[in-house]
Amino acid sequence: MADAEQAVDHGLTSNPEREPEPLAPEPGVPAAEKPERAPAAIRIRGLTKRYGDFTAVDGLDLNVRHGEVYGLLGPNGAGKTTTILMLLGLSEPTAGAARVLDMDPARNPVEVKRRVGYLPDNVGFYGGMTGRQNLRYTARLNRVDPKVVEDRLDGLLARGGLTDAADKAVDKYSRGMKQRLGLADVLVKDPSIIILDEPTTAIDPAGVEEVLALIRELADDGAAILLASHLLHQVQQVCDRVGIFVTGRLVASGRMDKLAGELGTGPTSIEVAAPPPLDAVMETARRVSGVTHVRRDERDARMVVIDADHDVRADVARALVEAGLPPSHLRRRGDELDEIYRRYFAAGEETPAAGAAA
Repeated sequence: MADAEQAVDHGLTSNPEREPEPLAPEPGVPAAEKPERAPAAIRIRGLTKRYGDFTAVDGLDLNVRHGEVYGLLGPNGAGKTTTILMLLGLSEPTAGAARVLDMDPARNPVEVKRRVGYLPDNVGFYGGMTGRQNLRYTARLNRVDPKVVEDRLDGLLARGGLTDAADKAVDKYSRGMKQRLGLADVLVKDPSIIILDEPTTAIDPAGVEEVLALIRELADDGAAILLASHLLHQVQQVCDRVGIFVTGRLVASGRMDKLAGELGTGPTSIEVAAPPPLDAVMETARRVSGVTHVRRDERDARMVVIDADHDVRADVARALVEAGLPPSHLRRRGDELDEIYRRYFAAGEETPAAGAAA
């Protein structure tokens, strides 16, 4: 079959009679950055989905490791949900291959669904049933041992902050409570991979913080989490690595400091706070090689902004320390995720593409 040929071409086929081959390094990430203790739970090579002449996902290469939250960041229509559907075996790729816990989701969709927890952007429950009853129902559908479920339910509900609401009808829950119940529902089968599609949409700020804290906790417990979202601040708050998805293509992937560094090889601005007087800070900064302009920050009187023709953070810090003005704050402007995303997004849109899908 064509799918089998594609899998062989991408080196992802498995043979139960031999030891699996060592995992190839993720494209664009040096092997030295991959800790031995964090193997890849999801491996994607050249994954492509076309609908006629329309390309929804275009040659995606990606690894997601155990113990990390990987943020797939892109606007609505970028291809995030299409990618998730292929990982769950709900849509077959046109080309390329994916492995989820070393299984091909296109060939073993039922087994993949048993091992992977999935929270869609609009989670649905039976409103007339309580939160506890909904979780029991999910457990039965997944053939989880009833005794194991009963031993697990109170802990899952407590983890989602739903102990007091566990025996109330779900149609009385707020959107945030339903999302937290959704996370508890995902955990009923004790998955080692969790895929979340816009998990914080339409939740109030307090609810968002609770959901993000729970996601971080799950990753710290060893789960591999793929979080698809268009909400930059929340991705920055919880994710270990970020992939920027534009019109069906992954245009950048890595830690945010790495992505910022790739963009920051030319002129840059840094902001510095150091002991007064600020005039001495400014004069010291002006003497650093590469500095082109020094000014007070108009938004914060305690800050000095330094423009330079390259990244001079280390040189500025050294000069201030030697002058007896050790900096209490020193940061390159543009390292925030919104600026990184804006610049990569603009570059990605300049490259011709066949299209994108949600």
